[in-house]
Amino acid sequence: MDVQTVRSAAVAFGGPAAAVVGGVSLLFLKSVLSHQGGGGSNPNHLPFVPVVPGLPLLGNLLELKEKKPYKTFTKWAETYGPIYSIKTGATSMVVINSNDIAKEAFVTKFNSISTRKLSKALTILTDDKAIIAMSDYDDYHKTIKRHILTNMLGPAALKHRIHRDTMVENLSNRLHDLAPNSPHEAVNLRKIFQSELFTLALKQTFGRDIESIYVGDLGITMTRDEAFQVLVLDPMMGAIEVDWRDFFPYLSWIPNVNFETKIEQMYIRREAVMKALIQQHKRRIDSGENLNSYIDYLLSEAQGLTEKELIMSLWEPIIETPDTTMVTTEWAMYELAKHPKKQARLYEEIQSVCRSEKITEEKLCMMPYLAAVFHETLRMHSPVLIIPLRYVHENTELGGYHVPAGTQLAINIYGCNMDPEIWKDPQDWNPERFLSETEPIDLQRTMAFGGGKRVCAGAMLAMLIVCVSIGRMVHEFEWSLKNNTGDDINTLGLTTQKLNPMLAVIKPRN
Repeated sequence: MDVQTVRSAAVAFGGPAAAVVGGVSLLFLKSVLSHQGGGGSNPNHLPFVPVVPGLPLLGNLLELKEKKPYKTFTKWAETYGPIYSIKTGATSMVVINSNDIAKEAFVTKFNSISTRKLSKALTILTDDKAIIAMSDYDDYHKTIKRHILTNMLGPAALKHRIHRDTMVENLSNRLHDLAPNSPHEAVNLRKIFQSELFTLALKQTFGRDIESIYVGDLGITMTRDEAFQVLVLDPMMGAIEVDWRDFFPYLSWIPNVNFETKIEQMYIRREAVMKALIQQHKRRIDSGENLNSYIDYLLSEAQGLTEKELIMSLWEPIIETPDTTMVTTEWAMYELAKHPKKQARLYEEIQSVCRSEKITEEKLCMMPYLAAVFHETLRMHSPVLIIPLRYVHENTELGGYHVPAGTQLAINIYGCNMDPEIWKDPQDWNPERFLSETEPIDLQRTMAFGGGKRVCAGAMLAMLIVCVSIGRMVHEFEWSLKNNTGDDINTLGLTTQKLNPMLAVIKPRN
């Protein structure tokens, strides 16, 4: 057995992962003794989900050795249909590659599959599902989602409008500073935009940005960049750390010291920085200084949260804002730079609405092509190409097939959005396809934000930030690629950004 190959296959999932090391005889014994097949009662005598053949013990892991499992899943759909079952080590997984079946799972069969199935890395880093995105759909999930909608997202996003406007203005100013040298020195949009988004996240969460922070639990003072590394970059990389026991849970009693030490250190450092930030702002509040921030709201209105729940509730917007929003914006600007005629069409639309004025959130409704650019980017470059795994906790039916309790469920967003029966020429980036919609574009059309009761709480806010940012950048600059680094994708944590940062030449417009 090629251990390195299996390890590569495991990393491909970007969450649950496995590197098979030893214990082969135990695995073989378990495989022989365990029940094979569908399992669970099937009172309606529905057909079982088609099975992709695999190897004993490993199942289909070796076939997933590349780091782009969404493409393998899509290819299998051509042979086995839009829904099929695979084995990932000891676990059965049903993979969905169809919009209709995905929506069935999201909505009509939600009560049967409302829980998450997390890897050990994610379990540790999310403090056992203590954030909205990874929690089970229970009273805790509803409570913390209600809090963030009340203060930060949805209609409450208006409270933080000044921070978003400042962020876009800062982005514009930094680009104008770089523009004179741009023909000779390429602009790294990712570096600039990610920094501004981190500032926005800190202001929305704590009311202000930081230059440095003294972390008492670690006995050190961290710079802003070091705090960003600990709060955002390290956990995103930790999310795909390999623990081979995820695929073989009956061997979870075997220690995996290197993995456990690495993830626990990430957790400890993240918790220490968050505690320092919270203590700093508690002192501010006690002194009588109040800010329009999420921590002020939680300390006042959500006093039932434990210390760990408070930490995780405040950390979630910090890690999520600079990541998925940045990924979508970079892909959109890359495609616009690669397609100058489409960029020109977007500029003409913005110019016709705004003229010499700056684009604002109120004007977005008058720019259908800008909305089309946003949705087409989500369709082709969804930040999360495979929805974080769900767990089927009671027998259910999907796509006319019996799906037994105990099955993991993977929804392949990439496969759904590359279905030629739904999307004409799906490999082409073509915003015009959304202009032909007979009804207003539904945010769930591409399912990039999930769907049903678990639809992403920050979907509307993300659209505001991305569209205004794209609009300002196109209105003020003409974009072209310094070097076309290609469409290669790098999976960083749970998101799929460009393998290489977009390097652009920008020319200020008149």
